[in-house]
Amino acid sequence: MTGTNDAPRVRDTAAGAAVESPAVIPAKRWVYVIPVAAIMYMLAYLDRNNVSVVLPYMHGDLDLSNADKGLAGGIFFLGYVFLQIPAAVLAQRWSARKTVLILMVAWGLSAVLSGLVQSRTQFYAARFVLGFFEGGVWPAVLILLASWFPLRERARANALWMACLPLSSVLMAPLSGWMLDHAGWRWVLVLQGLPPLVWAVVWWFAVADRPAQARWISSAEADHLARTIAADEATKPAAGGGSYLGAVRQPSVLVLIGVYFFWITGFYGFSLWLPAVIKELTHNGSATEVGLLTAVPFTVALVAMIANAAWSDRTGRRWQAVALPLVVGVVALLLGQAVHGALPRMLLLCVTAAAVYAPYGPFWAIPGQLLRFEVVAVAMGLINALGNLGGFAGPYLVGWLTDATGTSLTGFAVLAGFLAVAVILVTLGLRPVPAPPRDRSGDAPARPANSAAKTES
Repeated sequence: MTGTNDAPRVRDTAAGAAVESPAVIPAKRWVYVIPVAAIMYMLAYLDRNNVSVVLPYMHGDLDLSNADKGLAGGIFFLGYVFLQIPAAVLAQRWSARKTVLILMVAWGLSAVLSGLVQSRTQFYAARFVLGFFEGGVWPAVLILLASWFPLRERARANALWMACLPLSSVLMAPLSGWMLDHAGWRWVLVLQGLPPLVWAVVWWFAVADRPAQARWISSAEADHLARTIAADEATKPAAGGGSYLGAVRQPSVLVLIGVYFFWITGFYGFSLWLPAVIKELTHNGSATEVGLLTAVPFTVALVAMIANAAWSDRTGRRWQAVALPLVVGVVALLLGQAVHGALPRMLLLCVTAAAVYAPYGPFWAIPGQLLRFEVVAVAMGLINALGNLGGFAGPYLVGWLTDATGTSLTGFAVLAGFLAVAVILVTLGLRPVPAPPRDRSGDAPARPANSAAKTES
């Protein structure tokens, strides 16, 4: 699927020389760019989400109620807002590689400090600062990927990179549980904050901002990518006259913000409380047992995420690839409140995890189809900044409702309502998103540069 480029052989008649067929050009970007970026963000996601494994085992060290734990999980996202747009603009106008490097070092140090706090207020502050520095990484990497992968490959590239989200939980939840059984929660946070400082060195030497700057890519592949991405840009209408403000005022961008907020509220409300629910299902099992079982839903999510992105790229059906999994998530969350027994509830947790992770690749392919490169950075930063406020609302809401009702079931039922709103917004607001489907040979169908984008079927 990702081993070679897709365009047919062409001949440069003006130069009088044959251009090597991209079909036989090794697509090294899939091997160099995606894995390095995925490991980098897997470490970021670990430092963000390890608190979900740690909180049930803090045993009153900081005297946290369930609402306080929800606040500790969610306050990260208040800090997450601030650098979204500045980092996106820096990545576009200066360097995505350098922007991510600086943020990687800063968040690694912040993660280490999270394990050294002595009070509840300090813990909140440390989580806020961690979110502040991690906030700019997501849009900066999306800008980087847009310089390396044409539109017809974008959902798969996004999903393979974003596969680090469930993969981080698959690998690190058991590790965090094992570490908790053999050391205190402080050591877990400190030791897991160190790897980003090491990986920053790998990032600096392995990643380039664009193909023309990479030492490991062939000139044929670099030229092909430059031509293909330029052709993609030529098919897009000038959004709002090409201004940042005009771009973010587009109705489709506003809908994307709403979709992302309601989806992410359900997403993080589920993800950050999942270990606590599994601990309850195991009747307060050991941290290692809970960590291993927590990895199971995320393994299912990883498979669903990649499969859904491949289907989206193959068919061009972006909005369906976002909406249908969320519908499944709504049903699974509601059924989870009605069924009893550890095994049925565990199966529904797996289905829910797959449903809330699956839309990632197709969703983040949509802004690049709507907007030109010169304005998409700000739009993606704004979508991620405002949408991720749901990452504060979801965990805190579940924690508060758990304290108020004595069970997490109520909170999860409310999260289903948030996902349902996201489905409504996707269905009513995103249907006209264009996405060039691939034919059987893997090529994107040719479209005149001045042709209007057609509504998806």
